[in-house]
Amino acid sequence: MQTDRLYSSEGDLAAIAELESAIVSIDAKTGTERRTAMEQARAKVTSLEKSSVKDRNFEGRLSAWSGRLFLLEGKQREAEAALKKSESLSPGNTEARVLSIRMERDPSVRASLAEAAIAEAAGGSFFGKSGEFHIELALGSLEQNYYREAVAAFDTAFPQLSAVYAETYGTLREKAWTLRNLEGTGGKSAEIALKSEISWEDVLELSIAESELLRFITAGRSWATGDLFRRLYETSVIPPTQEINVVSAYDGLPSKTALRDPVLRAGAAWYLWRLLAENRGDRSILTRYSYRYPGRSPIPDLPRDSIFFDSILGCVEREFMALIDGRNFNGAGTVSGSEFLGMIKKVK
Repeated sequence: MQTDRLYSSEGDLAAIAELESAIVSIDAKTGTERRTAMEQARAKVTSLEKSSVKDRNFEGRLSAWSGRLFLLEGKQREAEAALKKSESLSPGNTEARVLSIRMERDPSVRASLAEAAIAEAAGGSFFGKSGEFHIELALGSLEQNYYREAVAAFDTAFPQLSAVYAETYGTLREKAWTLRNLEGTGGKSAEIALKSEISWEDVLELSIAESELLRFITAGRSWATGDLFRRLYETSVIPPTQEINVVSAYDGLPSKTALRDPVLRAGAAWYLWRLLAENRGDRSILTRYSYRYPGRSPIPDLPRDSIFFDSILGCVEREFMALIDGRNFNGAGTVSGSEFLGMIKKVK
């Protein structure tokens, strides 16, 4: 009669929860730590399979977790057999559905299957909530470079699930958040977007790949990055220096901007503001704020006579960039790849 029970005991549920934590956490491990974790998880599965107190729901869920572990171990046939056993013992168990999704190799198919499972869960077709399916949707979306969808799915999943899920996939969620302005693309742009500090070379790569703002120079043709930098420097689209206290672009520059220099916030503002002017065919905006504020600067750490005055005020007013504390700009601060990507997407 015990094998025909419909619901597992509290002890059974606790054992499954412990196994879930052990197997889910493997996704964040590498190398020796990963191999050790898989061995320990397999030992748990074997021990639970020998348990004298079982029911169909318990055995079905245990088989699904065993199948997921088989997948991690690279044993596809064993995983398929475990899935069939799980579905026959406990139809509608969430773990089996997650396993079936994970067995698909195509991330777009996995994402579609996860969405279908989420819809079914909303109608009460599965035990528990849909958090596990949102994790699968997030992972499938991330593999396809659909970063905003991945963030949304992770954020829906984490509150529904035990802490091990946020601990395991939190880094991937932060990666997706960093890359959210790269919807549908990856490669070199994604590489740059993940940098904590970018160079002018990186800025040009992103500008070409993620916008049309340099077409007034390139006319759609491919340019070597060095040649493009020189042209933009000569035409003052790249700032002559990034020293915010400089009052003249022509006299006694303390340093000249170079291709591989890190981009500072003052330099980024200069560049973005001139891109807007060039693309609008309206260079009058380059001195707009100097006429509007003839006296004191409205930003405490921005000198009124700085060559960056108009650019910084323009970028702040149009919300291309923000004041770091609501008052100061911090023109000497560096710019990360994701920050710059967010800025350039706003220039229209």
